[in-house]
Amino acid sequence: MALNDKVAVVTGAAQGIGRAITEILLQNGAKVALLDVKETEAKTLKKALDKQYGQEKSLFLKCNVESEEQIKAALQRTVETFGGIDIVCNNAGILNEGEWEKTVSINLVGHIKVAFLALQHMNKLTGGRGGVMVGTASMAGLGPFFTCPVYSATKHGVVGFTRSMAMASTASGYGIRFNAVCPGFVQTDLQANIPVNLGQFSQLRDIAKQLEEKMGIITPSVVAECVLELVTDETKNGEAILVKHNEKTYVPFPNPI
Repeated sequence: MALNDKVAVVTGAAQGIGRAITEILLQNGAKVALLDVKETEAKTLKKALDKQYGQEKSLFLKCNVESEEQIKAALQRTVETFGGIDIVCNNAGILNEGEWEKTVSINLVGHIKVAFLALQHMNKLTGGRGGVMVGTASMAGLGPFFTCPVYSATKHGVVGFTRSMAMASTASGYGIRFNAVCPGFVQTDLQANIPVNLGQFSQLRDIAKQLEEKMGIITPSVVAECVLELVTDETKNGEAILVKHNEKTYVPFPNPI
């Protein structure tokens, strides 16, 4: 998929991985709707993007992925502004074992809400143009991560949802590919705040720090490059890329059919 004049929606776009994804999509010619609850950070980013790419190439929409109404409104505004949706980077997420219900609400329920509501605009069966959705999962979604069980559970859910939707889309003819990127430790605010967000597992913070030191920390741009590959390579569907130590590995999964 060539990205010139394609329309992308990025959730959690204001900082970290979301910002890096937004920037790499714009660099490759896409138009991007930035969705985030962090209004100050998002507006600052929008100003910087306007200077580099022009005001018409991006759009900021305040959106909480826990709210179906806000997601619907943001997607509709994107369609009205840019003429459709071709790409969804479903990236919004938190790590907070102390607020585990909110973690599930944002990381998994919100993820699914965004995907299903975007599907209404993109599905070829209902007049959409098709396209691709890429979810930001985690290495914690590919195996147990005992320092943050709830976060790990939500990211397992993202991987399972992504792979199942890829198969459903192929079988049904939606014309949409579904992929997931699964980063290790990434240099973001989420990563920096892990020690204070482990909740009832705070006694494991030293182990979490040791894991981080052992595995190393990658930059958001490394993750964004993998997202770009999953977006542009039309052979990629149902893929999960594990990204750590600046290396990537495609994680195979059995086809149950």
